[in-house]
Amino acid sequence: MRVLLAGGAGYIGAHTAVALLEAGHEVILLDNLDNTSAVVADRLEQITGTPVTLVVGDATDDAVVERTFSAHGPFDAIVHFAAHKAVGESTQKPLDYYANNLDSTFALLRVGLAHGIRSFVFSSTGTVYSNPADLPFTEAGTRDLVELSNPYSKSKLINEVVLADVQRVTPDLNVTLLRYFNPVGAHESGLIGEDPRGIPNNLMPFVARVAVGSLPEINVFGDDYDTPDGTGLRDYIHVVDLAEGHVAALEKAQPGLVSYNLGTGRPVSVRELIASFEKAVGRELPKVVAPRRAGDLAATYCDPAKADAELGWKARLGIDDMTSSVWTWQQRNPRGYDS
Repeated sequence: MRVLLAGGAGYIGAHTAVALLEAGHEVILLDNLDNTSAVVADRLEQITGTPVTLVVGDATDDAVVERTFSAHGPFDAIVHFAAHKAVGESTQKPLDYYANNLDSTFALLRVGLAHGIRSFVFSSTGTVYSNPADLPFTEAGTRDLVELSNPYSKSKLINEVVLADVQRVTPDLNVTLLRYFNPVGAHESGLIGEDPRGIPNNLMPFVARVAVGSLPEINVFGDDYDTPDGTGLRDYIHVVDLAEGHVAALEKAQPGLVSYNLGTGRPVSVRELIASFEKAVGRELPKVVAPRRAGDLAATYCDPAKADAELGWKARLGIDDMTSSVWTWQQRNPRGYDS
């Protein structure tokens, strides 16, 4: 199939492009390069041996999406990664998050439906679940917009509601909601990985930059949570496993709306992740405990059984695979794609 990856030059998009190409599908990347680099397209060709087309433009703009369809379509499916994604930042910039994360969905849907797409895969999040008592989260878990702690999560849940309403009046369309937990890791080649602009908002790239010497110390945001070691528990998933989940979702797509958790189901604490990274690096890294961040929860992890049962997908890689692959990426690219 031919797939438009909106936000396809980004971290998860690039790894999904590799997985789709290796499965025999065609991809076109649409990305405004706000948090990535055009170098990604060349890196993808190095990994897969297949030239990759990158359209530089904003997925919130109907005209840009229309030109992409006209020049590179028809497409069988859209996978929508084009979103701002930092929980903490979203509490400081709510309008930016709502505008970008909703307008991109509207533009992709308007143009995609006009061109007859058959599948729409949405990059959602495990943070749409609002009741910690539901742990481990299943797809039937509580999702209450008022109870969500940050605009990022709310924007994702609003998108899910929009997509459900659109699918209801477009019964031949498949809409798949993939609720990611905490993607980390990098491709084994070290050619693609997570390269956020400025100081990273997420833990793993922050730790990697401390290890390579571009940041002074790791901030552990809160050590007084009600967890075994006082630090937050997260369901970290290797980005390569996550990418393979998108391939499975596209290949098993049927008309209707369906949601899947993509995670390992095995929570790991912040301290455990740092210890695993220190093992990969071979030395202790400087760290300091800082106050909790706005919007963070004590624990988020899922039950991924539904994806296993219906998609035949299961995470294969563990936390040591994740940290060692990030260290390979960071050593090879100490300044990210600008190295």
